[in-house]
Amino acid sequence: MSKVSNFTEGKIFSPLLKFTIPILLTLFLQTMYGAIDLLIVGQFGGAADVSAVSTGSQVMTTITVMITGLVMGITILIGQKLGEGKSKEAGYVVGSGISIFIVISVIITILVVSFASPISTFMHAPKEAFDNTVAYIKICSSGAVFIVSYNIIGGVFRGLGDSKTPLITVGIACVINIIGDLIFVGLFKMAAMGAALATIMAQAISVILSLGIIKKRGLPFEFSRKSIKFHKGITSKIIKYGAPISLQDGLVHLSFLAIMIIGNSIGVIPSAGIGVAEKLVGFIMLIPSSFSQAVSAFVAQNYGAKKYDRTRKVLLYAISTSLCCGVVMFYVTFFHGDLLSGMFSKDREVVLASWEYMKAYGIDCLLTAIMFCMVGYFNGCGKTTFVMIQGIIGAFCIRIPVSYLMSKILPVSLFKVGLATPMSTFVQIILCVTYFIILSKKLSKEETPIYYTPQLQEM
Repeated sequence: MSKVSNFTEGKIFSPLLKFTIPILLTLFLQTMYGAIDLLIVGQFGGAADVSAVSTGSQVMTTITVMITGLVMGITILIGQKLGEGKSKEAGYVVGSGISIFIVISVIITILVVSFASPISTFMHAPKEAFDNTVAYIKICSSGAVFIVSYNIIGGVFRGLGDSKTPLITVGIACVINIIGDLIFVGLFKMAAMGAALATIMAQAISVILSLGIIKKRGLPFEFSRKSIKFHKGITSKIIKYGAPISLQDGLVHLSFLAIMIIGNSIGVIPSAGIGVAEKLVGFIMLIPSSFSQAVSAFVAQNYGAKKYDRTRKVLLYAISTSLCCGVVMFYVTFFHGDLLSGMFSKDREVVLASWEYMKAYGIDCLLTAIMFCMVGYFNGCGKTTFVMIQGIIGAFCIRIPVSYLMSKILPVSLFKVGLATPMSTFVQIILCVTYFIILSKKLSKEETPIYYTPQLQEM
């Protein structure tokens, strides 16, 4: 029987760090999926192949983050139910979540496969890379069921305070993805199509391994096939918590797609350069992203137990640690971005374009260390509507308008285009700090610590 990590008592910093590190490694391996595709395609193909994979993977990443955002509704609700001592209802959360995502996976598969060509047109995929972009999107979206299934399983594990199991399964799947890329792309010269096939194969294996582990260990609450249905009250709450996060994450990534469109419209070199940079940014932002997820799980349990002062301490520890790491990432990205970009492309022009764009993200490393942790805190408190609002403001009031205006200033500088991102993050921090002060005053009046939670077991 799987155990539940009790985050409502004892020390904070060391358990937070132990919980965050496996999440960081898991996110690293997940990011490697698309990065390995781009890296190997960059070594065996040309700029057009790199552009196809980078554009296609951006589309799939947008879909994935929307799924991940909705799954956060499951993670948050499981954590809150365990914090409240209602472990039976945690099983209902899982059953309702599965029901929701069965419908979603079918819709995604049908829509994205059917509209792969119009999506590529919307993305302004360069004509040299258009057909390969369409093929990449079609193949990846055909495996939407695996993307959805993995995220549900990962969300359940994180809600239980288990961040190690997803790490193991993704690690094995990542190795499979590398092998698949070397065979399909390197040996059979299938370029973008081969990269997509390798990715789907790896995701399927990850899901199968995860289900096997669950079957062997069991869950710390009652769950069976009969649990898989739309439970009244639970289903609506998952959507209430998850939908704003999903919408916000999706719209934020749409803003990055808009920047990709700007790059595509400039030419194949800027397109490939931004594509390479975005892959590297995926790695650069892993630390604040992992702290965001860890803070959500930690805060959810303590919020359910009404230990609000403890939730604020979690946030403080997370920001301090994440910011220290952000300083290091700023230095590496801003001053040595050409070395990083060189791993993904042998084309010198693409490398220099990528580095120029990435310098702006070096600045953003310092800001996201704060903003991502605060977003994780609000998610754990169930204040996901605010998270959505601040994300939309940053994306559509700052990031897209600024990047567009910068692209019209001649000569075009990808660094200036990229500056739209740290500018939007800065505005979002101001919004988060303001809401944090308001929320803290409200919760301080309601705090009623719960010391007895027999359903939770120390791991």
